[in-house]
Order: sequence, then structure tokens, then C-alpha cells
Amino acid sequence: MNPTQDIFIKLPEEEKTISMASERPLSHSRIFYQKLTENPLTIIGFALLSLILFLALFGPMLTSHTYYETQLALKNTAPCKEFWFGTDELGRDLFCRACWGARISLFVGITAASIDLIIGVIYGAFAGYLGGKVENAMMRLIDILASIPSLLFVILLLVIMQPGILSLVIALTVTGWISMARIVRGQILQLKQLDFVKAATALGASHQRIIFTHLLPNLTGPIITTMTLTIPSAIFAEAFLSFLGLGVQAPIASWGTMASDGLAAMRYYPWRLFFPAACISLTMLSFHLLGDGVSDAFDPRMQL
Repeated sequence: MNPTQDIFIKLPEEEKTISMASERPLSHSRIFYQKLTENPLTIIGFALLSLILFLALFGPMLTSHTYYETQLALKNTAPCKEFWFGTDELGRDLFCRACWGARISLFVGITAASIDLIIGVIYGAFAGYLGGKVENAMMRLIDILASIPSLLFVILLLVIMQPGILSLVIALTVTGWISMARIVRGQILQLKQLDFVKAATALGASHQRIIFTHLLPNLTGPIITTMTLTIPSAIFAEAFLSFLGLGVQAPIASWGTMASDGLAAMRYYPWRLFFPAACISLTMLSFHLLGDGVSDAFDPRMQL
């Protein structure tokens, strides 16, 4: 057998090896990224959210005006080249105020959702894992808090506390963690019956190690999905409370206060209400589109 024939015989085996290597299953992160990029609505939501974040960070630098500067001679100016969103009853630039309102709304929404995430995940994980009387006592506390209308509870807290950003965050997080805790608790009840948890228990692992090392990493999908849907709810709550006059106070700009001021002049100066309402709507839409895409990407049925 000559060398040429020997090479010819080995080629099919090498091609088989190459083909088997190319057919290796994709990792979970690659599948997640692929599902996100294949969803056009998710791309739209990400683009809208990126634009809103850009305007929140750099928008005030794009204009020579400030959110508190008053020019009574230019009050209620329609959108033009100098004032992209027009001016309000005091001649303040609505574009700059909308950008500052984005900072307030995003900060309150993300901060409140992050606190809800920490409290809800820890509370729900321990309630679901410990079970028995401890779980019953912890869940009855949740039932008591959930029986109180959350909006009424938040309004009462804001009436008692001094209005401001810190008061908004505290009021929104008092009952905001309940949904996260219930979701995590339900998932933990299912996972703790699996063999890997029983094996860790038999090896003497502590409750904290089992919860934070073995159980919670398997709940990444539901936690992130709930987080992306909690943020827009907190943003809308902040805007609604500011609209009622219970949020941030003047001269600080907020989408809710801008909408409240624009509502009184809606018939004659509609842009004063349109732009803050559009900012609130687009922000909530972007988070919901992104949340739906994340939910589909983590859904194992969508990966078949």
C-alpha cells in the first residue's frame, strides 16, 4: 500500500471527526444570546431602552438650557429648533426637563426593583426550602401585606414621610417584593425535591450553601424575567405618584410632575403633556418588549 492510498483511507475518518465536532450542542449562553437576537421585538425594545438611557445620561449636554432655568418671555413656546420639546408655563426647556425626568424615573425604578429582588429572592428561597411551620408563618405574613391595597399603602406612607426620592424608593419597596418572593418560593418547592439537592443534604451541606449554591442559580431565568417586568411597574408608580404631587418636588423635574403640569394646559399647549406621556409609554414599552424576549429565551420549550 503506497502513501497516497494510506492518506485516502484516513480522510473519511478525519471528515467524520470534523463533522462530529461541528455538531456539538451549543452552550446555554449561546442559545440565550441567539434567541434574543432572533427576536425583532426584543431588538426594538433594547434600542428604545438604549436611546432613553443615552438621553438620560447625555441629553442635558445637548442643549444650552437647564431644567430649572426660567424665561418668562418664552413661556409656552411650541417645539422649535431651539426648544425641541417646547417650553412650559415658566419658560423652562421641556427637553432638558424630560432628560432629567428620565434620570429620576430610571433611578427610582431600578433601585426599587433591585431592593425588591434582594428581599424577595432571599425571603422566598428560605420560605420554600425550610417548609413546615416556618414556611406557613412566612407566607401568612405575605398574605397580610398582600391584603392591603398596595397603592393605598404607598400613598399613606408618602403622606407620613417627607416627599422625595428616598421616600419614593422606601414606599415602593415595602410591598413590592411580595411577587418576587412568591415566584421564588414556588420554584424552590419544585427544585428541592430533585436528586442533586438530596445529595447535597446527604453530604452535610448547610441550608445557606444549598440555597445560594445549588438552588438559586437554577432560578436565573424566572428571576431576571420578573426583574425586567418589575422595573417598568416601579417607573409607572413613580410617575403616577409624582403626578398626584406625592413624588419629587419642584424644581426637580419628573415625568409625572411634567404630565401633571401639562394636563391643565392640554387644550392650548398639547406638547406639554404629549412629551412626558410619550417618554413614560416608550420606557414601559421597551422594558416589556425586553422582558418578553428574555422570558422566551429562557423558556426551554422555545429552544427545541
